[in-house]
Amino acid sequence: MNLQDQLIHDGLLHQTRRQFLSKCTTGLGAAFMSSMLGKNAFAGASGTDSTEPLGALSHFAPKAKRVIFMHMAGAPSHLELFDHKPELTKLDGQPAPLDFLEGANFPFIQGVPNLMGSIFPFHQAGESGQWISDRLPHFEKSIDEVTFIRSMHSEQFNHAPAQLLLHTGNTNLGNPSIGSWVTYGLGSENDNLPGFIVLLSGGKGPSAGKSAWGSGFIPSVYQGVQCRSKGDPVLFLSNPDKVSRHMRQSTIEAITKINQEAHAQSNDPETLTRISQYEMAFRMQIHANEAFELKEEPQYIKDLYGAQPGQESFANNCLLARRLAERGVRYIQLFDWGWDSHGTSKGDSLDHQFANKCKQIDRPIHALITDLKQRGLLEDTLLVWGSEFGRTPMKENRGGNNDIEARGRDHNPGGYTIWMAGAGIKRGHSYGETDPIGYKAVTNPVSTQDLQSTILHLMGMKHNKLTFPFQGLDQTLPGVTKPAHLIKDILS
Repeated sequence: MNLQDQLIHDGLLHQTRRQFLSKCTTGLGAAFMSSMLGKNAFAGASGTDSTEPLGALSHFAPKAKRVIFMHMAGAPSHLELFDHKPELTKLDGQPAPLDFLEGANFPFIQGVPNLMGSIFPFHQAGESGQWISDRLPHFEKSIDEVTFIRSMHSEQFNHAPAQLLLHTGNTNLGNPSIGSWVTYGLGSENDNLPGFIVLLSGGKGPSAGKSAWGSGFIPSVYQGVQCRSKGDPVLFLSNPDKVSRHMRQSTIEAITKINQEAHAQSNDPETLTRISQYEMAFRMQIHANEAFELKEEPQYIKDLYGAQPGQESFANNCLLARRLAERGVRYIQLFDWGWDSHGTSKGDSLDHQFANKCKQIDRPIHALITDLKQRGLLEDTLLVWGSEFGRTPMKENRGGNNDIEARGRDHNPGGYTIWMAGAGIKRGHSYGETDPIGYKAVTNPVSTQDLQSTILHLMGMKHNKLTFPFQGLDQTLPGVTKPAHLIKDILS
């Protein structure tokens, strides 16, 4: 290879895929762009906006246009909500079998803990006869709309890595979240709002922090935008005193010209991200405030959710999720903190903390399902409710003390329940099960990778075809080393 060929070869090695495509807007490159990626990606390749997604990429017709993922951060007890275990009730108070404890890792359980049956009664509800405890009387009215996956399991037993695994496919920092993957592949149906919005309630964020909605190694334009349910949706969205909208627009135009010149020299995609973010912030000054204004909702809708405008609450966030869904936001992530019921005191026990959290989410979840359905949105909106792992069938005995009065459960990645509803999901269905005491998934176990694959499938994408080149590999959401299977039996 001569020197000139070597220079060309080395130059091509340092080009990103987007940089290559941005220089191929005529001839073969243009034909490929227009036929394979669609007009949005072609516009991006022309150099005007290469922060566009992959041209509304779909590998097949999607069932869902958008996702609302409700994550109960801290992990609610499946044994007090959806996983009815009469055998565990019979064994209440007895020492856990040693073969259950051998080789197991728990954050706080020590020695031989006692088994503990559900502290709340169960019954069958709806035409489907699904088992449910008495903690969610409003949600129970919508039980025939959902599919329960009672055999979820995780590889992690601590909150942060388990949350990262669930949302990014990896326990380490630096990987894109599922919302970022979805918006990278499909974009948003609304140019005036972010395609991926995150709402928090419960007073704190998840243990994994902002990495749970980060963009990792794909362009940061696809990361989740955390919005607030009171005040300005985004801090500093409103203009400062004595700064007019025209003045703000002129400032952004000047900054954009500088950034465009910088991008022409460096071809750094993050420069385009900055341009996109400035322009999005300007458009959001009008459209975001309108989207987040709950006072516009009729009183009967606010009563349905139990929403109170001006407060930060899960009820408000569920109503906001519906408003964002009908405005074309692609991925809406709700995190509700406060579900870590260890029972070390009355304050974090199942009897009090857990019971109070159930009251906070019960009405809003039923309202969200009902409201989406009556507006014709449930048929193309995918709802997911769940957490990072479940809880042990053993009562937590922190420090080896089996006489702690407060009742709680330790972390259990071996088996737990989530539910899904809406676009492409069977109604009134149950899939998989745990063992007789709710400890491990034994029938049709479902991994976090399987869940991720199924969500992408419902959005019209194959998990192993939605890729991004990084560190010499075409990376995917579930990872390139872990198997991921579509959960076909829950699809309608």
